[in-house]
Amino acid sequence: MPSSSSSSEPGAAALSGNARGTGWVVAQFILMAAVLAAGFLPPTWPAGAHRALTAVAAVLVIAGCAFAAWAARALGRSLTPFPKPVGAGLVTTGPFALVRHPIYTGGLALFVGYSLFSSIPALALTVLLGLLWTGKIQVEERLLAAAYDGYAAYQANVRRRLIPFVY
Repeated sequence: MPSSSSSSEPGAAALSGNARGTGWVVAQFILMAAVLAAGFLPPTWPAGAHRALTAVAAVLVIAGCAFAAWAARALGRSLTPFPKPVGAGLVTTGPFALVRHPIYTGGLALFVGYSLFSSIPALALTVLLGLLWTGKIQVEERLLAAAYDGYAAYQANVRRRLIPFVY
């Protein structure tokens, strides 16, 4: 399948890089590293909120890691960081019965938790990471629909892409 040059998503062709979508992967890892680095930058959260934010952060980091690990285990041989599926089969069970992209769900929870523990700039970059993943999800879903006959039925069955009951 050609790179996403015919895509309707802005910037999707530039980020795809090649048929596998290398640009998306490079961009997400750069943003993930930037979030981690930004955690050491000021401004930090107000002192009065630190205790509550730390508790919420711990829950989000643990839940995010667990959810992403569950999803990665469920994917098995289908696991890839690239938008283009590897053809090992469509996974629709486990966390994939709750949302269509649970690794991103877990990653977003992890990075929001980290940001709430560390700094405001980290949270701002986490928002950008979430927006990047939203674009990557659109590309992935188009490629999954082309690769798997049952993907449209799966989309109808599992309506939320990233956040249960919301999006």
